[in-house]
Amino acid sequence: MKSIWDDGARREVRDRIAKLSPDLRAAWGKMSAPQMVCHLQQNLEMALGDLQVQPKKVPIRYPPLKQFIIYLAPFPKNVPTAPELLERSPREWQTDVAELTALVDRVAARRGSRTWPEHPAFGRLSERAWGVLMYRHMDHHLRQFGA
Repeated sequence: MKSIWDDGARREVRDRIAKLSPDLRAAWGKMSAPQMVCHLQQNLEMALGDLQVQPKKVPIRYPPLKQFIIYLAPFPKNVPTAPELLERSPREWQTDVAELTALVDRVAARRGSRTWPEHPAFGRLSERAWGVLMYRHMDHHLRQFGA
């Protein structure tokens, strides 16, 4: 299972981010490539505890459904996300991409932290679950744009 904590998986994500361009078309969904980069930034800021997102009372907060979705189930396409994770407007492409890459590194540097915020949909997560979820979420959106 790939995780943002794994050096190889993190390098892969960084390489895939570098292959993006602002004019790429999504294979599904309504986001543009610049909006997707901002969405991934905000998602990582949420994981770091820098961006507050209102919790949702949904069934996926509870085992075993939570573990099934995080570790096994394919990520569905066109699932609504928290509005807080769509608020940032794209700026200059290279700046946004550099910020996303820096956030990947910031998250990786936080490995071993004893405190992680609650996920708005999944609730409390272990560090392992956060690492897998962050990787799978980025992979989902990078595949959305062919990277």
